[in-house]
Amino acid sequence: MAATKASKEQKYDRQLRLWGDHGQESLENAHVCLINATATGTEILKNLVLPGIGAFTIVDGHTVSGEDVGNNFFLSNNTIGKNRAQAATELLQELNSDVSGNFVEESPNKLLDNNPEFFHRFTAVIGVQLPESTCLRLGSVLWSASVPFLVCKSYGLIGYMRLVVQEHTVIESHPDNALEDLRLLQPFAEFKNHIQSYELDSMDKKDHSHTPWIIIVAKHLEKWLSEPNRQPPKNYKEKEAFRQFIREGILKNENGVPEDEENFEEAIKNVNTALNPTKIPSAVEDLFNSEECNNITSQTPSFWVMLRAVKEFSLKEGNGSLPVRGTIPDMIADSRKFISLQNVYREKAMQDAAAVSKHVECLLQSIGKPPESISEKDIKLFSSSMDNPDSEMVFYLMLRSVDRFYQQHSRYPGVYNYQVEDDISKLKLCVNSLLQEYSLNVNIKDDYIHEFCRYGAAEPHTVAAFLGGCAAQEAIKIISHQFVPFNNTYIYNAMSQISATLQL
Repeated sequence: MAATKASKEQKYDRQLRLWGDHGQESLENAHVCLINATATGTEILKNLVLPGIGAFTIVDGHTVSGEDVGNNFFLSNNTIGKNRAQAATELLQELNSDVSGNFVEESPNKLLDNNPEFFHRFTAVIGVQLPESTCLRLGSVLWSASVPFLVCKSYGLIGYMRLVVQEHTVIESHPDNALEDLRLLQPFAEFKNHIQSYELDSMDKKDHSHTPWIIIVAKHLEKWLSEPNRQPPKNYKEKEAFRQFIREGILKNENGVPEDEENFEEAIKNVNTALNPTKIPSAVEDLFNSEECNNITSQTPSFWVMLRAVKEFSLKEGNGSLPVRGTIPDMIADSRKFISLQNVYREKAMQDAAAVSKHVECLLQSIGKPPESISEKDIKLFSSSMDNPDSEMVFYLMLRSVDRFYQQHSRYPGVYNYQVEDDISKLKLCVNSLLQEYSLNVNIKDDYIHEFCRYGAAEPHTVAAFLGGCAAQEAIKIISHQFVPFNNTYIYNAMSQISATLQL
């Protein structure tokens, strides 16, 4: 068993650095349904199979055509005439022996007619190149079952995604500009004791230059606040004065010249962010005040139970603060000092997580659920985490118009060369009726209408591959409950290499 785990850690090393073993576990427990094994569909699945999705099921009633073979790496000449779901499943499974592949030789509409509950079993459903009518039917079924639905389409040089999900709770958002809350302005007891164990004035040169910058800031803050009526530095002028105060603590050689102490320079550099006051972010406050957080029932998802437990912690043990994260940034220090400091934060984080666990246990008991309903690992994880798109809107409107054309003519505009000119006028009617129906005062140039007819519903592999990467990453966000997925419509313009996210 250990060997298997070690081999998996080696196999998935790079992605484990991104979403951790908890994210990988979510991925390996997931079962994704792909509707239609087109070029875009198989590119999405490829990017889920390689990182180790637990299982996938392809639903596709089409047979493989020559066109399919021309733009789809997971279909070959000898699969022409075979069911597309089966042919693609066989080749996709070869990418990763850890993944279970399944297929259903059926159209989604027939499944919706005869067995709509079929789609309830999946972690997420990805629909590719689907007519609007099918999307609406399937979306309604998935919405009522709380199954995330990702709609994807490659149409000529335009890529399109739309995410339909009732609620997506994010435990780890991985913000790019996250500020560590190091509690320098409100040190907890164990941290205070650790600070007192350092005496900068009596250290030798080596120890002085290997002291972690957090300790340097904390010790100088103690001295700073020992002056009568002095407050922690808040504005730029005060923080600049505090930086100078730290500079004066750098050791000097026999000639009175300051030594080159990188750890002190690191402390000076981090003053601005390290002295941010500890407070609950407004976004978290909004969640604390929400209906879902304050009215916990036996039907409440575990996210809201854990959130309520964190709220209880902040009101009681936390004295108005969230649990300590338990991580510190990397810094110039010797290993012993760094690890010792790291352990202070880590042990405090474990204490806080244990307190949150007690609140979770009480909440679960109050709604008649067993304590093991929410795992200790999830509680620890939860406690520690707490461009102008308007120009691309025209492509969204064009794709909606193309769907309207399909609804009226049972084919896409321009699929037959001899009808392109005729289809231009028909598509223009669809565009105008859409704009009129929604009272949109938008000028869509004839060039766009001509271009979409020229596309003839083609699915170039270059666009499919790009969209496949984007869609797979969004699927991983949904499955792992890490990072923030797009909201809620995404357009990719391969002509100008511009993409936009539209909230529609």
